[in-house]
Amino acid sequence: MKKVIIFGGSGFLGSYVADELTRRDYNVTIADITQSKYIQKNQNFIKVDILDIINIESIIKDADVVYNFVAIANLDEAIHDPINAMNINVMGNLNLLEACRKNGNIKRFVYASSAYALSSEGSFYGISKQSSEKLTEEYYKRYGLKYTVIRYGSLYGERASHNNYIYNLLSEAIEIGELNYRGDGEDLREYIHAADAAKLSVDILEDTQYENEHIILTGIEKLKRIELLTMINEIMQNKLSVNQISDDNMGHYKITPYTFHPTTAKKLVANPYIDLGQGLLECIQAIFKEKE
Repeated sequence: MKKVIIFGGSGFLGSYVADELTRRDYNVTIADITQSKYIQKNQNFIKVDILDIINIESIIKDADVVYNFVAIANLDEAIHDPINAMNINVMGNLNLLEACRKNGNIKRFVYASSAYALSSEGSFYGISKQSSEKLTEEYYKRYGLKYTVIRYGSLYGERASHNNYIYNLLSEAIEIGELNYRGDGEDLREYIHAADAAKLSVDILEDTQYENEHIILTGIEKLKRIELLTMINEIMQNKLSVNQISDDNMGHYKITPYTFHPTTAKKLVANPYIDLGQGLLECIQAIFKEKE
């Protein structure tokens, strides 16, 4: 049984990945600053700050695989507090890489990146993700630390929080009866449920073709933002008002996050996958329950 340490395993996507690893009989330890309410009885939890390299080294001493899901994931939050974003997203990842290098026995380091890593958009968030990708690549070149970089697209799911666009959209809709958006609503996204992304995030461990590779995980179909809003409104029986609150959508890409970069990536898609409409309905039900 391989031992896997998931830094950020109490978070949105990390908790789904922890469950998927447990389902496949991995020995799972969640390392985070808070314990997940989704933790299972056969999962271990260790409280740790990703900036505390001494404790990190002791936590991973017997590990085979290390995942890093720790991040300031909200783009607007990173724009307004770039120092904190760089500390957590870059220096935190560097601490994990260095601990893995000193360990010498880590079979794979999995870094949770973003589509914004190769974008001219994304501001400080995108810069932090690209920097951490480069650091991860360099640790393989210099020290032989095998890795997989996963660039996640637009995630959603019942366990999301205020860091997630769809969660905020649905929460506001339920609370005030409005769907507010910035820009012209024509921007495209490929939404993927976090449970589907988690399965693919574990699949990459079980196939050596994904060693030292960059993987893109997004949904199957492209959807305009205005189409997403219309779908949500229909699920809510067309009782919501849809409002454009600004022409500007600062820092966000319109059709594609990608600008030219020499690093190529393979794209993985879930098959079968959770239907977006069904997934949104389950998210709405979860938010209603949360607000009771």
